Amino acid sequence: MFGAWCPGEDVAKLAYYGLYALQHRGQESAGIAVSDGTRIIVYKDMGLVAQVFDESVLSTLRGHLAIGHCRYSTSGASVWQNAQPTFRATPSAGLALGHNGNLINTLELAAGLSAAQADGDGGLVHPAALKGTSDTDVLAALFANPPGGLAPGGLGDAAFAALPLVRGAFSLVFMDEKTLYAARDPQGFRPLVLGKLARGWVVASETAALDIVGAAFVREVEPGELISIDERGVSSRTFAPAQPKGCLFEYVYLARPDTTIAGRGVQATRVEVGRTLAAEHPADADLVIPVPESGTPAAIGYAQASGIPYGQGLVKNSYVGRTFIQPSQTIRERGIKLKLNPLRDAIAGQRVVVVDDSIVRGNTQQAIVAMLREAGAAQVHVRISSPPVTWPCFYGIDFATRDELIAGRSSVAEITASIGADSLGYVSLEGLIAATTVPGERLCHACFDGRYPIPVAAAERGKHMLEDVRS
Repeated sequence: MFGAWCPGEDVAKLAYYGLYALQHRGQESAGIAVSDGTRIIVYKDMGLVAQVFDESVLSTLRGHLAIGHCRYSTSGASVWQNAQPTFRATPSAGLALGHNGNLINTLELAAGLSAAQADGDGGLVHPAALKGTSDTDVLAALFANPPGGLAPGGLGDAAFAALPLVRGAFSLVFMDEKTLYAARDPQGFRPLVLGKLARGWVVASETAALDIVGAAFVREVEPGELISIDERGVSSRTFAPAQPKGCLFEYVYLARPDTTIAGRGVQATRVEVGRTLAAEHPADADLVIPVPESGTPAAIGYAQASGIPYGQGLVKNSYVGRTFIQPSQTIRERGIKLKLNPLRDAIAGQRVVVVDDSIVRGNTQQAIVAMLREAGAAQVHVRISSPPVTWPCFYGIDFATRDELIAGRSSVAEITASIGADSLGYVSLEGLIAATTVPGERLCHACFDGRYPIPVAAAERGKHMLEDVRS
């Protein structure tokens, strides 16, 4: 997710490169909205950023203000109608919106909008009337039809009135024809940062996107903060008290290693987790190898702390997407086999420690252990740089039931047998939190211990809630 307000710059290309840096956060669809001060144009389609946009498309997107989004679906199907930015007309302006996260009161908000329509207050929004079937569409409708009607101050005041009603994880970039906005939920589940260009401003999901467009990091958007950017600069309002609960899984897997969160580089955190993992789960082995790319920093740390040589044992095909965030199990399983191949000369006859970032469903690790054994590994010891994922996430990660999680239904011994490893060790929750240098009470680790910062009603737990309502 990316936004830029920069007169005199080719903002569509800024957004393109910003999204390119954030492609790891979503690979299902991509879109950019631009404004020249008088109208908003949105272009979006299914596929990767480089598949959706080329020079001819970008040349048609002219203006000084842009937002962009690459989607990983956690609410609503992976279809064009749910690609972002979402556009909606308001009585006074256009609205384009991008959202990273997952709301936990989507049905409640949609019902409230339907009631407002029935009372004659304007608005649209019986779920059947939404343009798409994601929580983002409900959020856009809420901004266009806030409590009491659209405020005289326009979209900024409308959002400020509506945001206190919204619960769950939401980092947002949105715009009308003249102003760029960004907002972050009071818990700050998902990252969002502000950067400065020579002639403008940038907001992005991660600091790595600031780097690629040459923006200087200014600060994080605070939990519960709404910022506005226009010709007067940056202004800020607090719509709810901050209750920080940043996602711990960002450090494990979601964020790029060259991103900084809460003042600490993700790479440094992951290397430290590897050192902790070596202390907590040593192995008598000849070689430490990573599952590239997200397992690499922890494997480096494990090798440093254990004294076991570090080496490359698996080669990654860079043109295959992240298997974890593909939208179907069939594609996940095919993706694992397409994505990695063992280096037989390095592995044959070796007792191997293979370090990965997490075990969610167990399919990846089972395939990797089998590949390593077929390549001649004498032993395969699996080490995981996160605790067992035993509980579903309702704040922006697509594993919504315990039945999908192998650690939610199996012991470590059972998982070891299931994946075919000689041994299996997970880093402790305490060790992972310590490596971040962020106090545990300021982090969300519900997927590891079931302690949810915000309770989630059973009716709000389905990815396809709005589609189910329509049917």
